[in-house]
Amino acid sequence: MLRNSNLRGYNVPGVADKIVTTLFADDTTAYLNERDSFEDLQGVLEKWCIASKAKFNVEKTEVIPIGTEEYRAAVIASRKLHPDQNPLPRNVHIAKEGEPVRILGSWIGNKADQAESWNTVVAKINKSLEQWGKSHPTPDGRRLIIIMVVAGMTQYLTKVQGMPIEVEKTLERIISNFMANGNRPLVGMHVLQKHVTDGGKKDKRGTRQPGRVQNFPRT
Repeated sequence: MLRNSNLRGYNVPGVADKIVTTLFADDTTAYLNERDSFEDLQGVLEKWCIASKAKFNVEKTEVIPIGTEEYRAAVIASRKLHPDQNPLPRNVHIAKEGEPVRILGSWIGNKADQAESWNTVVAKINKSLEQWGKSHPTPDGRRLIIIMVVAGMTQYLTKVQGMPIEVEKTLERIISNFMANGNRPLVGMHVLQKHVTDGGKKDKRGTRQPGRVQNFPRT
């Protein structure tokens, strides 16, 4: 219904259809042009709710202004996408500069601190590795745990918004410390990252070696 509505959305070079919405499970992201009306969006969503017997939670609506810094400041100050429109409802939150909004596990925002959005992930990794460490795993076991925990908990967020270099360095320190069981490493990480035939922990199947964060785009 949103894609077939009168909402203008955004036209992106190389994309045939206008971008109006992205849907995943019960999460809906709508893209409004400055000439689009939030009231029109609400009208479409209300019709959809009646037809589907669902309920649109306006209280959880988050607005991220898109455009020049001057335009974003005007939207935040006036609560209007365009001067000729009515203000957005007071129960709709507008994200300020530097304030990230969680969308499908990623953190999006204007001038948001990307490193800060990684704090929760790093904390979960530390907690999980601490629990695994209590089982006194072997060096090979530690390698597999690192692949499962560190790679498993970082790949999605790194893919969708990149990994800041400071976070990458933090993870490398965490990995090095876990491999050495909190002690001074007896074998350098540069050696562990080599192939097994060269004394490292990388096997012939190409399994990721410890201490190497996957090379996704940085921020």
